[in-house]
Amino acid sequence: MRAVASFLVWVAWQILVILWTPVVGLALLLTGWWDRPRWIAGRVFRFGARILVALNPFWSVQTVGHVPERDSHPFVAVANHESLADIILIGSLPWDMKWLSKASIFRVPFLGQMMRMAGDVGVERGSARSRGASYAALLSWIGRGASIMIFPEGTRSRTNEMLPFRNGAFRLAIETGAPILPLAVHGTRTAIRKGSMKFGNADVVVRVLEPVPTTDLGPEDLDELRMTVRRNIEDARAALERDYGTRSDVVVPSA
Repeated sequence: MRAVASFLVWVAWQILVILWTPVVGLALLLTGWWDRPRWIAGRVFRFGARILVALNPFWSVQTVGHVPERDSHPFVAVANHESLADIILIGSLPWDMKWLSKASIFRVPFLGQMMRMAGDVGVERGSARSRGASYAALLSWIGRGASIMIFPEGTRSRTNEMLPFRNGAFRLAIETGAPILPLAVHGTRTAIRKGSMKFGNADVVVRVLEPVPTTDLGPEDLDELRMTVRRNIEDARAALERDYGTRSDVVVPSA
């Protein structure tokens, strides 16, 4: 039954992605000429992620903590990365951010077009030229008033332990003076199992931590900033594990 239900969800998702692409395009056409951060086009795109989650009977998402206001100053959000599903699940949160994502995702039909229209930025792993171009694009978006979302681990962790954080997000925050907004994500590891197309049960909780200011920080403070944010997320994940535990991945929800 789980295999059948998963197949039906994948079909529904593909149909929605195809149908949602012109909706995002229309939002950009109508608002892009005056909405410099592409807040509206981004929100329309990411509202599609909320629909994707709603269509999946195995997933739920809740947010704990202070939700950023639309007119808040730009920030650089960072989160732990546990699953391929993180982009959809975190993307369903009720605010807009421009995501730094693997360039290969932008080659997925329809989805890639929507990501470009929303202002997301692609990067080729192992290419210094691509990293430089993506960094410049992120600087430009912050300059236009948009916030940024980056997974500082670079790739998802295969275990329950977070990988080391890379410097890029923290260098970006220090250079622009934007605060770091740490997000501790719990429960996505079971959302999609590695090597399987079947969905697992995932009760996801995203805890929004207190922003970490970067004003008056310089390059010499980068390591301390990175370690402080990683420690804050690690502590929050441990607290979420205690508070929410891990949902069993055995029971298939009834229709």
